[in-house]
Amino acid sequence: MLFVLGVLFMIVGVAASIALHEMGHMVPAKKFGVRVPQYMIGFGPTLWSKKRGETEYGVKGIPLGGYVRMIGMYPPKAGDPDGSVRASSTGRFSQLADEVREQTFEELRPGDENRVFYKLKTWQKVTVMFGGPFMNLVIAAVVMTVMVCGVGLPKLTGTKVTSLTTCLTKVEPGQKCPTGQEAPAASSGLKLDDVIISVAGQKVNSNLEATRVIRAHGGEKIPFVVEREGRQQTLQVTPKTTKVAKLDADGNPVTDAGGQNVMIDAGYVGLSIGQYTLQRQGPGAVPGMLGTSIKQTAGVVLHIPEKMKGVAQAAFSDEARDPNGPISVVGVTRIAGDVAESSKVELGQKVLLLLNLLASLNLALFVFNLIPLLPLDGGHIAGALWEAIKRPIARARGVAGPVYVDVTKALPVAYAVSLVLIGMSVLLIYADVVKPITIR
Repeated sequence: MLFVLGVLFMIVGVAASIALHEMGHMVPAKKFGVRVPQYMIGFGPTLWSKKRGETEYGVKGIPLGGYVRMIGMYPPKAGDPDGSVRASSTGRFSQLADEVREQTFEELRPGDENRVFYKLKTWQKVTVMFGGPFMNLVIAAVVMTVMVCGVGLPKLTGTKVTSLTTCLTKVEPGQKCPTGQEAPAASSGLKLDDVIISVAGQKVNSNLEATRVIRAHGGEKIPFVVEREGRQQTLQVTPKTTKVAKLDADGNPVTDAGGQNVMIDAGYVGLSIGQYTLQRQGPGAVPGMLGTSIKQTAGVVLHIPEKMKGVAQAAFSDEARDPNGPISVVGVTRIAGDVAESSKVELGQKVLLLLNLLASLNLALFVFNLIPLLPLDGGHIAGALWEAIKRPIARARGVAGPVYVDVTKALPVAYAVSLVLIGMSVLLIYADVVKPITIR
């Protein structure tokens, strides 16, 4: 039951995100006078529709996107029938279907001559096409605000021992740890639920304070004062010097230019200290969190081509699936179900994880749609900006009359991009069915 509730939460969230994305296109388009014949959520056969004013609103059978149909997205060319414009829409897959039909036209009604998209000013075109991704950014910001101010973010507090590592090297279940590779924490008598009072004579109140002292005493025998069952005990522990990630002042790993952790030699004992509790923060924490998330999402999007190779190998072999690799909407909804069903995650953490999934999905839509290639929104934005550059050049050359950039000349690129997107979607959905990424 909880699994179903998690899946339903994500389905509703995805549907709302798509609906608001397309609304981000439609509202400014109508504001600027463009006629919008259709606003649809999904693709394929129409399940429900209703016409209000000049726009048909509806829901289609395949809930993998949506589109807004605006008249005159492409300027006419020589040979086009009089009183007509080539039809197209904001949807990636629906654009492909329109463009494959080489002669797809929509008749202009009386009064529509100046209600076509291609006659908008450059800033208006950019506003209309950026409106969709912008709505995804707004959704992500609102969801993150709820996470930060309403639910709270995880913060590591206290010095209770929450886990112990018995061996410094990875061993298979049932195998003994190789001699000399025993983790100092377990072999020195530290136990789960011990509360660490001091390390090497220094009182510690947090994971970060304890970690810094331990790291500074690699190879030295130092006293750990712990509280166990209401009584204090002193244990002698010798941290082993090994390679560990360098930490900044806030306790976060320091990374190099390639995004890899910077490793240093320091003391290590093999234990986890502290417990995560949810702590609410003010709205001032949201912009920084949003900026960091956008940067991380952009990095993931840039590496999608190489990540897809790993997805394909995992889907058709016994290789493990990369938990940090790309997933489809099917995979996201499945993870949402796993999170909701998990008995190892507290209610507050479940809510936080579900909201984070929704925010991450919208940030991915924001970044991905701004790639400057047709049929993505970024491709239309690039076309509008190129038109703004081309117009004064044409005027300087003595060209009179309207100057438009015919983005249909880039349709071969749009075909290729659309086919790649379809192929990636099919592969990801297949991988998410046969070898899903799960959280239990």
